[in-house]
Amino acid sequence: MIAYKTIQPLPPDPVVALFASVDWSSAQKPDLLVQALDQSHTVITAWDGEILVGLGSAISDGCMVAYVPYMVVLPEYQGQGIGTEITRRLIERYAGFHQLALIADGRAVDFYKRMGFVPAGSCEALWIYAGNEHA
Repeated sequence: MIAYKTIQPLPPDPVVALFASVDWSSAQKPDLLVQALDQSHTVITAWDGEILVGLGSAISDGCMVAYVPYMVVLPEYQGQGIGTEITRRLIERYAGFHQLALIADGRAVDFYKRMGFVPAGSCEALWIYAGNEHA
């Protein structure tokens, strides 16, 4: 049974292990990753007992705009509805906001479209990025 929690601060080791499991470069900066999550507006986690199996977070101004920078599910738990439930909870948390935004690539694009996200008109995602997993 998966338990969903909104706890902060998070234990560092499970967080870093989760991000490393999907080869995200943020796992290579564990102190900054944990600090970023601790300073997030909302963090929703999914636990299978003591195992952190999923996490989604949002940063926000608290009234108009929220941005989802992290949505991660352990590979062996993907396809079980965990990412869907975390995303649903984030959408619910920011219902009524003027904008809930995220950047998605690869197979994640279709997932977020199924969750109700749409392309942002003629907008393009632009960034200065220090990682390499999205090259």
